[in-house]
Formats: sequence, structure tokens, C-alpha cells
Amino acid sequence: MDNEIVIGHHKVGVQHPPFIIAEMSGNHNHDLDRAFAIVDAAAEAGVHALKLQTYTADTITFNSTNPEFLIDNPKSLWYGKNLYELYQEAYTPWEWHGPIFERARSQGLVVFSSPFDETAVDFLEDLDAPAYKVASFENVHVPLLRKIAETGKPVIVSTGASTLADIELAVSTLRESGCKNYVLLKCTSSYPATPENTNILTIPDLAERFDCIAGLSDHTLGIGVALASVSLGARVIEKHITMSRAEGGVDAAFSMEPHEFKSLVEESNRAFEALGNVFYGVTEAEKESLKHKRSIYVVKDVMPGDLISPVNIKVIRPANGLPPVMFDQVIGKQFIKPVKAGTALTLDVINEK
Repeated sequence: MDNEIVIGHHKVGVQHPPFIIAEMSGNHNHDLDRAFAIVDAAAEAGVHALKLQTYTADTITFNSTNPEFLIDNPKSLWYGKNLYELYQEAYTPWEWHGPIFERARSQGLVVFSSPFDETAVDFLEDLDAPAYKVASFENVHVPLLRKIAETGKPVIVSTGASTLADIELAVSTLRESGCKNYVLLKCTSSYPATPENTNILTIPDLAERFDCIAGLSDHTLGIGVALASVSLGARVIEKHITMSRAEGGVDAAFSMEPHEFKSLVEESNRAFEALGNVFYGVTEAEKESLKHKRSIYVVKDVMPGDLISPVNIKVIRPANGLPPVMFDQVIGKQFIKPVKAGTALTLDVINEK
């Protein structure tokens, strides 16, 4: 597989800075103006892409109060709801997609979505989505994967709550269905995730094992984990965006605010630039600093015939004299010329016999 793909108007790959995706999810709180504000804030922050989620409660679950449909983990942000209620609250109305896509494109953003069933793929195709995202919980939904792959668009797959066999199934299904360009994102499907459960050392293994571009779908707080992932080869980074965590929203508690996204974009670029190459030696930028290394200087006035000793020479800055490695070699030799204190020691003032 090529180590570069194109998503919208952006090149994505190991030789390019991280492609930053802002995930809106349900943080619009069913207010289209708020959704537009999130789009504008994402563009202002400098992200490359905005991502939606395309489903309805009916396309993702079944309206039931049976125990298995209830969220019964007291630690969950959505404790006490049934799945249908959660997705009714979290979904983005399909009639909003067109206006949001238009708003995002007018701001220069790549905009696409995570479809959660086959009808969503058809809908997104009508909107000319340039790529598709597969959510972690959908990466074993083989019929959906086939449908997405058949579009011929690039596919980004999250790997949260997935065994290696799950990921192998997803990749083989995409490949067999015609997908040539895919990205795998390391993901921890807890909300929020903790750094110690993120295991970003998996990122280079994903890239090598599945011959693909790898990245991170990050539910941790802050930007530290995402920045660390860049050094491990992450070239796609996805995080949730909200206008304000304090104002709430279905995913607000583990989402980033626009000013944090701005920092993520800036610092991930710096992290990428800092990777450089394996290099030993003096860079062009360092040459001016060479003079601040140490060398041997005469630190006491001396006359011809005086012996060189630690009393009259010293290893100090700057680097105009003999190198420090010669210190032991010159001890005990004679000066053949008078030398003032503060003069760089050079061979022409030494009797080398």
C-alpha cells in the first residue's frame, strides 16, 4: 500500500504533518446554529477536517427497556438511559448534514462522516462525502464495511474495543471489497479514556502489521497523548470538539474546546517537524554555536621555559584553543614564547619535544 493517500484536498501519510479531525458528534445539542458555530470554530482553530456521525436511533438500535438495552454502568456518562434514548439525544438530524457540509466546505474544511448503516452510506454518497470513518463498534459490521469499500473512497477505521482478529476481519473485508486506501486508528473506547489505557505503542505496529497509515482516535483529556502519538507515527488524529465543556453535551466531558484544538494543530506540526532524520553531527543552524564549546586556554601569564601545568592552563569556553582531549598531552611541555593570560593555547607556543 502507498504510504500516502489523499483525503479531500489533503495529502495524508508518513511524510506529511498529522491530519487533524474534529469530531462534532452530538455536541451541537440539537441546535443547528450551535453546529454551525462548531464548524466555524474548528476552521478557526486550523483543523483539517470536520466529522459527523450519520445515524438515527432506529438505524443503530431498537427501542426497548429490556435490561440489555440499558446503560447500567454507574461510571458511564450516560448511566440510566436506554440505548434508544441515548442515540435520540446524540444523533445529528440528516436534514442538517447538507447545510453543515456546505458550511464546512466554505471554510476550507474536509467534511465527512461515520455512517452506521448502509442507508447512511447512500445518503452520504449523495452529499459527495470524500471519505468514510468506521466507528470502533462498527468495525465488525461486515455488510456496512462492504458497502463503504464499494464507494472507492478512503476509509478511516477506529480499533477501540477490538481484538486483533476483529481488526484483521475489518481490513480483509475492506480489501476484498475494493478498498485500496485505509487508515487504522488506535482507539480506547472509554469515555474519557485514561493515558495508561491508551497504549499508543500499538500505533507503529498497526502501520507495519496492516501495511497502512496509522493514527489515533483519542478520548483522553488534553493534547499530551495525541502529541506523543506523532512521534510514534500517527498521521491522523481525531478528537471530539465542543464549544464549551461547561455547557454540557452528550460527549462534552471528553471533548476539546476550540482553543485546545488550536494548540493541538500547532503543537502536532511542531512535533512532526522535530522528528527529522537520524542525524549525528553539526547542523547548519549549530555552526555558530561551535565557538561556545570548550578548549584549552592559558590562564596565567607565562614566559619561555615555563612548564605547562594545571596552574597555567584550563579547559574553558570559547573553543579557539587546542581541544580538551589534548590537555594531558601538553602537561609538562615547555612554553617557547611568552603568553598572556586569556590567550587560546596553540601548538606554536609549545616545545613539542
